[in-house]
Parts: sequence; structure tokens; C-alpha cells
Amino acid sequence: MKQAIGRTSPNNYFEDFEPGQVIAHARGKTVTEMDNVLLTNMVMNTADGHFNEHRMQQQSRGIAGFDTRIVYGGISFSMVIGLAAQDTGEQVLEERAMDKIRLRAPVHHGDTLYAFTEVLEKTDSDRSDAGIVRFRHYGVNQDDKHVFEGERIVLIKRRSHWGDK
Repeated sequence: MKQAIGRTSPNNYFEDFEPGQVIAHARGKTVTEMDNVLLTNMVMNTADGHFNEHRMQQQSRGIAGFDTRIVYGGISFSMVIGLAAQDTGEQVLEERAMDKIRLRAPVHHGDTLYAFTEVLEKTDSDRSDAGIVRFRHYGVNQDDKHVFEGERIVLIKRRSHWGDK
């Protein structure tokens, strides 16, 4: 990954992103047991790995990270995208795609997630007031372990049409 720059600003228009740019997002989020139980139940995911501590301890077979309950991957995904949103979503008109989602390592209650974003590509759209940007988002935990990665394509405002004049 290239050198990351810090950014937290509502002024992230199409013109502000350049391919190869890496953004270190300002905030982190500690995943709580409540986050996991509430959201996992809301989406009707009843897998033992998220709720049954006893079974996880019995069946881990010595696999590191899988000897205790793990956080539902949809939560890890959502938190990383959410942490990146202030810098990559403030000026978005449309979420066009999410792709290549990879859960690289288990996340546990008490882990703190941080997000980084690499700008992969930017192209003109059929709208003069917006362009298309493709991002790759990364999530790491408090130990700098890579836990999530995924690509996202957005239609984002151009400052020339939407910014303060």
C-alpha cells in the first residue's frame, strides 16, 4: 500500500480523488458484543459461531481466532465502509457497486477496526455534474491485522457543479 494521507472533510468531490491515493480514515470503532448480537439477530443469522461460546471452544481444533465467538462478517464489512464514509461518501449521489468482498481474518468482541481507502480509478460518467470513482477499502484491527477488503464504485459530485461558488 502506498503512503496514506489523513483526511476527514466534507469537501471530497470527484476532483479531489486521484488513482493511487491512499486515505487513512480518522476514526476507529470498537466492536461490542451488543453490535454483534443485535445486528446478527436482525438479519436472521443464527450460526453458532456468532452465539455459542461453548461450541466454539469445543470445536476450535486449535485454529487460531476460532476458539471463541466471532463477529458476523456483515458487521465487519459495514463498519469499515461506515468508517470510510465521511471521506468517500459525503458527496456520493449513487452507490453503484460493491465487489471483491473478502473477510481476511476473524473479528472478535472488543476488537477495534480502522479503515483505509485506496483510489483505484476515476472516470467520467454520462452526467456532467458527477464522475465515477472506484475505491478499495481495507479494514485492520488494533493489532494492524488485515481483517477486511472490498471494492466500491460510486457516482460522486463534481465540485464544478455542486461546490460553493
